[in-house]
Amino acid sequence: MRLQSVTLLRDKVADWSVYPFVVPAIRKFERLDIRSRICFFVGENGSGKSTLLEAIAEHYGFGREGGSRSFNHETTDSVRAVSALAKALRVAFTKRTGRGFFLRAESFFNLATHIDRLGVQDGYGGTSLHEQSHGESFLTLLESRFSRRGFYVLDEPEGALSPQRQITMLSVLRNLLHNNEEIQFLIATHSPILLAYPDAQILSFDDGAIHEITYRETTAYKVVSRFVARPEVYIREIFEAETDAV
Repeated sequence: MRLQSVTLLRDKVADWSVYPFVVPAIRKFERLDIRSRICFFVGENGSGKSTLLEAIAEHYGFGREGGSRSFNHETTDSVRAVSALAKALRVAFTKRTGRGFFLRAESFFNLATHIDRLGVQDGYGGTSLHEQSHGESFLTLLESRFSRRGFYVLDEPEGALSPQRQITMLSVLRNLLHNNEEIQFLIATHSPILLAYPDAQILSFDDGAIHEITYRETTAYKVVSRFVARPEVYIREIFEAETDAV
C-alpha cells in the first residue's frame, strides 16, 4: 500500500474565492506525484501545507482532529474548513487498506481525551497519554501505534518535541520504515532535524506553488544553520532593523 499521487479536480471546486482555494499554492495546485515512503510538506505559516495534508487525511477517512478511521470526534469548527478541498481531491494508492493514523499536533489534547473516553489505552502504550509529558506521549503514540502497516499522516509533530526528542523521532521513523515495507509517512513540518531524514521527498508550498526541493534548499535548514553559525550577528541585525523601523 502506497500513496502515489494527489490530484485537484478543479471542476469540483464550487467557489475559488473562499478559503482554502484563495491560498496561492492551493489555487495553482494540479497534481502531486509521491515517490517516497516518507514525504515532507514544508512552507511558511499560511502557505497551505497543513491544509492540504489535513484534506488528504480527511479524504482517506481519518478523524478530522486525528486518529484512525474509527475516530469521528470533532470539537471545533476550524477543522471543517478543509472539507471542500478534501471532496475535490483524487488520491491514488497502489492499494487502499484504510489502515493508518492521523496525528494532528493542534488537536492532540482532544485526541488523547477521546482515547481515554473509549478506554482503549492498551493500544496506545497502556497508559493515558494525559499522564505523560507532551513529548513523551507523542513518542509513545509513534512507537505503540505506528508499527502496523498503513498510511500515517503527521501535522507538525515537532511542536511537542525538544531537539533531542526530534532526533529520537528520526530513529523511531527509521526503525518503523525498516521493519515494515507497508508503512508510509506524510509529514508537514518546520523542523530541520526531521527534514534531514535520508532520501525523503520534500515538497515546498512557498513562492505560491508546490514544488520539490532538496533538504538544504528548505527555509528551515537555511535559517537555523545561519543562526547557529553566527547567532550574535543574526540577533544584532534583527534588533537593529527593529530600531530603525521605530
